[in-house]
Amino acid sequence: MESAIDTHLQRPRTLSRRVPDEYVPPFPIWVARAEQDVTRVAMGWFGVQYRGEEHRDEGWATLRAIVDGFALEDGPGGWDVTHHVDAQGWDTLVVVGYWRDAATSQQWFARPEVAGWWDAPDRLTANVGVFREILSPGVDRFETLYPFTEGLPGVGGVLDGVSDQVTEHAYWGAMRDRIPRSQTDRMSPAGRLHAAGDPARGGRVVVRGHENVALIRSGQDWTDCPAEERELYLGAIEPALHDAMDFLRDKGQRLGCYSNRYVRGVDLDGTPLDTTYAISYWRSLDLLERWAESHPSHLNVFVAFVSRARHVPSLRLYHEVSVVDADSQYYEYVNCHPGTGLLRDAERPGA
Repeated sequence: MESAIDTHLQRPRTLSRRVPDEYVPPFPIWVARAEQDVTRVAMGWFGVQYRGEEHRDEGWATLRAIVDGFALEDGPGGWDVTHHVDAQGWDTLVVVGYWRDAATSQQWFARPEVAGWWDAPDRLTANVGVFREILSPGVDRFETLYPFTEGLPGVGGVLDGVSDQVTEHAYWGAMRDRIPRSQTDRMSPAGRLHAAGDPARGGRVVVRGHENVALIRSGQDWTDCPAEERELYLGAIEPALHDAMDFLRDKGQRLGCYSNRYVRGVDLDGTPLDTTYAISYWRSLDLLERWAESHPSHLNVFVAFVSRARHVPSLRLYHEVSVVDADSQYYEYVNCHPGTGLLRDAERPGA
């Protein structure tokens, strides 16, 4: 058993963990490992939104154009596609791409085929909206968690391996304790979101992030669950999760949640997969922790799962959490409604 924080990232602690050094977790868990040459990863959330079946084909064609670009040199090392209907009733397709090295992602974004597509006048005259939310956390600013060691989803899929069993899990506060920067930094937020452009008028709007925005991807995969486990998960556990995700989507703003998307995995033909995950942006890690530890909407999910966990051993749960500095965030929305992503909470010029 070892620390979730890799050896080369360990520092003398000035901030203590939430548990004593002799703590032993009750069950095994693992984290993704990166070689020492990895200093900063990149994750890009590329979205397409449309409203009405008459725009469905254009929406999917736009999504496929984004995915086609991934095949260019310096494209992401891994990606997946999801669908959800947002709070305003817009169908939204999101493909996330992950890069092991942020510098490689910057080379891809600068390619004429990629930059030209995003900057093209066609983006402003289309019947669909598009957005991209790009985060490049340093390796000391994110953590992962997996109760399995093969087929890692998300950022773990582009890294280099898996740890031995780790000690920092199965207690409130473990999420923070797994982030290397937490050894010496509270990672408190500073500043506000600012929009260059007016979301209410549409067009192209760029949002500038503030220090230490937190992003969590929290996933569920019941692909390999036999019938009884599937029925239990979908009938008794997933509804509580769905309610919590809807709460954050609709009422999370007052708790510090900027955006929450609860999405279903799909293939490029739109066929649903047996996977879901939440993409949730928060003003700070502190506020995310406070919701997770004390709010009834999350505690209901916790109780629903813990009380039935031994009956769904084939269910794969995981998450990744990043706390990102301001200069490593880029959010762009084109023809999107003003409730999209981080637009809702971004301060407007002159507001």
